[in-house]
Amino acid sequence: MNDSPRMRSGTRAPRVDLQGRVSVFVRLENGRQLIGKLHQLSVTGGVLQISTYLEERSKVGLTIQIGASMVRPDAEMLFPMWGANGYLQPFRLIRLWAEERHLLEEEISERLKQTVARSSPGSGFSTRGFYLESF
Repeated sequence: MNDSPRMRSGTRAPRVDLQGRVSVFVRLENGRQLIGKLHQLSVTGGVLQISTYLEERSKVGLTIQIGASMVRPDAEMLFPMWGANGYLQPFRLIRLWAEERHLLEEEISERLKQTVARSSPGSGFSTRGFYLESF
């Protein structure tokens, strides 16, 4: 298990833009569960759309379906932002098993490859659009 999935080299982790197409279950410390949508995801964190914001620094458990597998990392919620359909809440992954990290890396790589394949050479595509600041 990795307690901190941050990249040590100082490079930012690749991000994939999911545009709310992937559902995620959020388990709060009190046992309550919320359903949200993932907007961005990396092996270090992401951005979640939820109907109500969670306090900054709240510790939660996430359940994300990756293909036929489930990934269940623990996360720390960061400062929420009001969005068009609820709140956009960034999060930092704080506990992630090595197998889960591998699944996330494969899924992110595959989605980035699909995005590159769909873009035409003259479209001005830039991979910088898939990166966010590291948490």
